[in-house]
Amino acid sequence: MSAVTAASAPATTSPPTPARSPGYWSGVWRRFKTDKVAVCAGLVVLAIILMAIFADYIAPADPTRSSMLRRLRPIGTPGYPLGADELGRDMLSRLIHGARLSLFMGVVPVFIAFVFGSVIGVAAGFFGGKFNTITMRTVDVFYAFPSVLLAIALSGALGAGIFNSLLSLTIVFIPPIARIAESVTTQVRSMDYVEAARASGANALTIIRVHVLGNVLGPIFVYATSLISVSMILASGLSFLGLGTKPPTPEWGLMLNTLRTAIYVQPWVAALPGVAIFITSISFNLLSDGLRSAMDVKG
Repeated sequence: MSAVTAASAPATTSPPTPARSPGYWSGVWRRFKTDKVAVCAGLVVLAIILMAIFADYIAPADPTRSSMLRRLRPIGTPGYPLGADELGRDMLSRLIHGARLSLFMGVVPVFIAFVFGSVIGVAAGFFGGKFNTITMRTVDVFYAFPSVLLAIALSGALGAGIFNSLLSLTIVFIPPIARIAESVTTQVRSMDYVEAARASGANALTIIRVHVLGNVLGPIFVYATSLISVSMILASGLSFLGLGTKPPTPEWGLMLNTLRTAIYVQPWVAALPGVAIFITSISFNLLSDGLRSAMDVKG
């Protein structure tokens, strides 16, 4: 009898486990992988970064060793695959080593400006009122000047050198990043979850850390990546004008400056640093566009 009862009783089954929805960053990565242009640009940027890191191991020659007997050798010369510059130095080695300082001058000012600009913009956008007005009007004073003119003016006032160029570029990029941070934070501040957190008694620092930063740092970061190419071009321009790197340090902008007199003798060799700047800048721009599209949930 007990066996019949057991057989007729319905078997109890546990409810099915709901499928775990993919996270936000998983969706960003999935959308980014479908953008072939952005992926190719990212691979180019990665290759340039690795080339700069391991320049001492992959460069075929000493980038500062000169030979007046081999000056301005054309591209394809045995022992000089990309020719030689005006002092007989191997162009391939100088381009490889120059990527290190060019990337440094492109990334570091933007990163420092990202930190300070985000703090200024988030604070101004969250607290609003007179604090926002005073802060953003002060930022607008620097934002009103063209970036090239402001960078040259600051570098000229501070003096030539890598540190002064770094400081000048950082000051140039803080205002636009602060403006973007303030705009995004102003939108997030009016959201329901921020109002609920404020009504629950949470202090301003907790609300910013828990509810605001997670929603504003993404757009600010994407915008900052688009400034890396601008920073590289401005740093190269400062070196070209004699306000940045000093010879014989290999840097793409400085190489353009020193090779400008050889453009009628070996134009292809003289154009190589400019080609390197162009490829790196366009790769960072395409990578930034791909990240922006991938982080846009509506897209």
